Amino acid sequence: MPTTPDLWTQLTAAVRQDGFLLAASVVFGLAILHAFVAPIFARAAHKLEEAHREEVREGRAPVNDRGESSSLKAAIMHLLGEVEAVFGIWTFVLFGLLIAWPGKGWDFACRYVETGDYAAALAGVPPAGASKFIEPLFVFVIMTLAAARPVMALAARLLGGVAWLLGDGTAARWFVILTLAPLFGSLITEPAAMTIGALLLSSQFYALRPSERLKYATLALLFVNISVGGALTNFAAPPIVMVAGKWGWSTADVFAHYGWAAVVSILASNLTYLLVFRKELAGLKAEGKGGHAREAIPVWVTVVHLSLMVWTVTMLAGHRPILMLGGFLVFLAFTVATPQWQDPVRLRGPLLVGFFLAGLVVLGGLQAWWISPVIMKLNEGALMGVSTILTSFNDNAAITYLAAQVPALGLPGAEAEALRHAVVAGALAGGGLTVIANAPNPAGQSILSRHFGPGISPLRLALWALVPTAFALASFVTIR
Repeated sequence: MPTTPDLWTQLTAAVRQDGFLLAASVVFGLAILHAFVAPIFARAAHKLEEAHREEVREGRAPVNDRGESSSLKAAIMHLLGEVEAVFGIWTFVLFGLLIAWPGKGWDFACRYVETGDYAAALAGVPPAGASKFIEPLFVFVIMTLAAARPVMALAARLLGGVAWLLGDGTAARWFVILTLAPLFGSLITEPAAMTIGALLLSSQFYALRPSERLKYATLALLFVNISVGGALTNFAAPPIVMVAGKWGWSTADVFAHYGWAAVVSILASNLTYLLVFRKELAGLKAEGKGGHAREAIPVWVTVVHLSLMVWTVTMLAGHRPILMLGGFLVFLAFTVATPQWQDPVRLRGPLLVGFFLAGLVVLGGLQAWWISPVIMKLNEGALMGVSTILTSFNDNAAITYLAAQVPALGLPGAEAEALRHAVVAGALAGGGLTVIANAPNPAGQSILSRHFGPGISPLRLALWALVPTAFALASFVTIR
């Protein structure tokens, strides 16, 4: 009777067959390490800039005709300190390694990077367009649309109305944003919910200068809640989108498996941290708003913006990136045509986040050789735990995508159903432990990083995310 080879035998056989797989995983590991130490580079950039300004004041550094001067060392450190640029930077390292690797070369490297599909590149399949990169493109577009003034004004009115019912204090606004914004993600998608939630927290909470502990606790809640809050439908959370079609899950199926558990998890996590920080939240008072009231935004302008968001989500579901970009161009033109009701279009954050996610697609696409065998060797409990841990380092959508390729998980029966539930539950619960654990997280970091001095500490984020992650896992285990 044939036996299944042990995990080590499978992994070593894969490396013997294609040594580049191990090299690609080393590059991926270095990218993850870089993401964790990025704040160190950011602090170094700040010190170099201070030193350079001192040199300019003392006349020891050259300046141009306009009296300006810059430090190349500081610029390099600043680039290395941008977490959103990390995976894009290491993608270029991987691309160079592909070109230099014996048996690969320029054509192979181009095929892989253009398709994001290593198997297709090995088979010599021509580039298949941007299908693997539609999610980074979508996140870029939806982030830009969701940050528009008409959308933010509507979100602020809706959430502000609920907060008013609860007393309209800082604690009420904090609780409502961290509860309803993530749940709205099941309708408007997680990246849009992250953008709206982060921008509202930035203006209504972080602007009040809470303690570092409360800053990190809030960020951790936002990341974990957004990850599980998209689990009420089958089209909003990236890890569910990856498997819904393959496993035939409707929105009703997803809600039955994860919906109520997600709601309970979010409420339990928020209430717990509300109790822990109740005194500090009660002491944070919003300052009076000076200046003139802004002109009211006509309903038809808001409707156009919402329609473009619906169009973008629909084009994502239909895998039509060109039409998605067409809608984005309409948005830009409409914004230019209605300047009195618009703010300047925010592109820097969405562009960096899209770059980050595209890099993650390229680097993560070469990790299936070890992740897939690991998934196949585990029982339900172990699979949930490992899925949670792997999600922290490789994006939860990638984990569920690889799980969907395992034939045993697609079979009918209670055992396969339990395994499917476990891997998706772990991916959802672990989506807030790190910035790279869930696709919308870089968007939140891009918006809120300015409130964290030289940068967000990955370790402190992970520590504060442990409690809401535990609540999510417990909810998914007990409510199903």
